[in-house]
Parts: sequence; C-alpha cells; structure tokens
Amino acid sequence: MKKAVAVFIPLLAIIVIAISCQNQDQLEYARYYTSGKLIYQQKCQNCHGSKGEGLSALIPPLTDTTYLKQNKARLACFVQNGISGFIRVSGKMYDNKMPPSGLSPIEIAQVLTYAGNSFGNKMGLIDVKQIERHLKKCD
Repeated sequence: MKKAVAVFIPLLAIIVIAISCQNQDQLEYARYYTSGKLIYQQKCQNCHGSKGEGLSALIPPLTDTTYLKQNKARLACFVQNGISGFIRVSGKMYDNKMPPSGLSPIEIAQVLTYAGNSFGNKMGLIDVKQIERHLKKCD
C-alpha cells in the first residue's frame, strides 16, 4: 500500500501541473481571442466582413489559411502599416489600399489571434512577443 501511495502522489502532482499549465495557455489564448474579436468588429469588419469573406474583387478574404500561414511574419506589418499593391489571395488578385490600423502591438496580436483562428483558420495564439519581432522586420 505504501508503494502505491508513493507512486500515486508524484503522478498526481505531475497531472495537476500539466493541467494547470494547459489551463493557463488556454486562458491566455481566450483573452487574446476575445479582445481580438472586439478589435476586429470595430476596425476590420467593415471591409473584411463579419465572416472574413472580404468584399468581391476589392478586399481580400481572411478565409485563406494557406495565405495567412505563408505570410504569418508579414501580417503584423500589413496591419500596422497598411498595404498597397497587388496581392494574390485564394487565387484572385487584389489591388486596393488598406490603411494603417493605428493599433498597438498587443492589439495587433489580439486581432491576428482572432482572425487566425476564425473563418476556418487554425493558427493558434499569436502573442505580442511574436508581433514585436515581426514588426522589427517591416520594410
């Protein structure tokens, strides 16, 4: 019986630690996602649509997971500085100017976490540290 208890207690401690770490990660993701949704509704939805569908041939959709993943390091620059010139999203060319957002790095992280995990996308948490690294590399 003492052996079983001796094995059970450390195993229980490992499980509790694993669950608490996972919950902290989930809480962080939920905070970013929820805040990002509000920012998206206020700053992005008018052009990109409530379902990320974009606007016909004028504004690209945010539903192309491949495009988002391939340009993950550039997305923060697009949001912060805007974008102009031709881009190809979902096989279509777009040439409409997106203005700078005026968002802080944490707000960019939040809105990209929301957009990156909505509309069929699954990019996980995009935290402010990643965004700050990406913003240093903007052209």
